[in-house]
Amino acid sequence: MNQELLNRLKIISPEEAQILAGKPQVQQSLYTAREEFVVDSRRMLEAGKLIDIRPHTRFVHFPAHRHNYIEIIYMCSGSTTHIVNGSRVVLKEGELLFLNQNATQEIFPAGEKDIAVNFMVLPEFFDRTFLMMDEPSTLRDFLVGSLKAESGMSDYLHFHVSGILPIQNLVENLIWSLVNRQPNRRNINQTTMGLLFLQLLNHTDRIGQNDPAAWAQGMLFAAMRYVEENYRNATLEELAGKLKEPGYTISRLLLRHTGQNFKQLLQAKRLNQSAFLLTTTALPVEEIIAAVGYDNTSYFHRIFKERFGVTPKGYRARES
Repeated sequence: MNQELLNRLKIISPEEAQILAGKPQVQQSLYTAREEFVVDSRRMLEAGKLIDIRPHTRFVHFPAHRHNYIEIIYMCSGSTTHIVNGSRVVLKEGELLFLNQNATQEIFPAGEKDIAVNFMVLPEFFDRTFLMMDEPSTLRDFLVGSLKAESGMSDYLHFHVSGILPIQNLVENLIWSLVNRQPNRRNINQTTMGLLFLQLLNHTDRIGQNDPAAWAQGMLFAAMRYVEENYRNATLEELAGKLKEPGYTISRLLLRHTGQNFKQLLQAKRLNQSAFLLTTTALPVEEIIAAVGYDNTSYFHRIFKERFGVTPKGYRARES
């Protein structure tokens, strides 16, 4: 990270000064007026703001709490140890931890050189982000659902992305923009967040590595990523071989957390991709059918009409 920016983030805050002066407890009243420790966006964000940052409070044990917003933690230097929904998560330099509103988090004391930044984000901030991710993707939808606490799979996502330069640059750009309050920052920040998510979609294999209880999450993302990248020729047998797990285990896992088994997920991807190609290219329908992995034209027309209510040509005319 840029040293000048890091120096600004490591300055001892008034709250940390009090802790170092002999008040070694988090003052819950700074974060919420409620008896239950739910960090309140109205305390953390100025009126009208959808996103802001604050350096993580060091030198003190942060007791178990939740947030009524989405929190993204980026480790600028050093490391911090978290207990998230009972699982121990060690966040190292360059890594990202996403927490939705259902996550319960506890944080062990951090040292002076353990510099983390907390992004405090209201869900509506992501509206433009999700619009930028326009190509249909179950992987995208599941990632979004995890943030919005709709997927039922996980309330947190730990990205081990310290070696991914584009991601590091985008996160640092976000921090710089928010710290310096640059003009047009809302548009810039929403666009930067969109680019960050597009990069993270390319690195879902970096989610949950070495985290306890991360087996199912890792399997799920690996399966969805396989479908996204190989939908034209994908088979459950090949996926089972890659993941070294029985096909029925993978299909049940997908069904439990996405509502679709492997066959349904693959068909949905192919049909959504065909709809995307119909509206964004001038390719003949027959070529699109082949491009998404079907060789039975009549079968494709039947399942396409079942899903979208019109024929492929009718869909192209309607959407364009």
